[in-house]
Amino acid sequence: MRDQKNKPTSDKRKRGISRRKFLKGVGLGSGVLSSGILGGPLLPEASAVAQAAEVEVAGPTPAPIELTVNGQRKNLRLEPRVTLLEALRDWLDMTGAKKVCDRATCGACTVILDGQPVYSCSVLAIESQGKNIQTVESLAQGDSLHPLQAAFVENDAQQCGFCTPGFVVAAKAFLDKYPNPTREQARLGLGGNLCRCGTYAGIWKAVLEAATGRRDSQRGIGQGGGSNA
Repeated sequence: MRDQKNKPTSDKRKRGISRRKFLKGVGLGSGVLSSGILGGPLLPEASAVAQAAEVEVAGPTPAPIELTVNGQRKNLRLEPRVTLLEALRDWLDMTGAKKVCDRATCGACTVILDGQPVYSCSVLAIESQGKNIQTVESLAQGDSLHPLQAAFVENDAQQCGFCTPGFVVAAKAFLDKYPNPTREQARLGLGGNLCRCGTYAGIWKAVLEAATGRRDSQRGIGQGGGSNA
């Protein structure tokens, strides 16, 4: 005979807010983080549902979005689940950012979003509206390489090349904030990017050389995109 002691009672099933209702009411991950996981009280069911009702919902079908990429406006129709990396590569044919780990670990997909380096594989395209998106394609000006690109070539800072665009873009964002870094500062500043080939020594040399080139245009390296590159 089945043990009746372990059978849930109707009172236990009815007590409190169900997981399904809670998740439906909160809707967004930020709601979850602010309601219990960090120690705060859970939102009452009515409040959670009311907050969710105030959030503008897009999808699941494609929705119109506008992205500003390298200074140009791009109008697309995308499902809300499409990442910025997918939008760039699959819809805009900008394949500089690479899809490697696809989980915000390696940095091969790095782009600059409103001045900050981000993993584009973990940012939704729909969230990137109204922000300035800068990709590696914006750096060179015709046949004139950006100082960083030229420094990477001269210092053998690449092998397979999959990580290189992400490193160049991350280095660009880093040097914009810290134009005169030490080697250790450059190493720490680019800690979010991985090189599976292990060409870190060349990468640090390239970053330091580019920093010098930005100050006094040594070695005749073309300035490429200048302050907007």
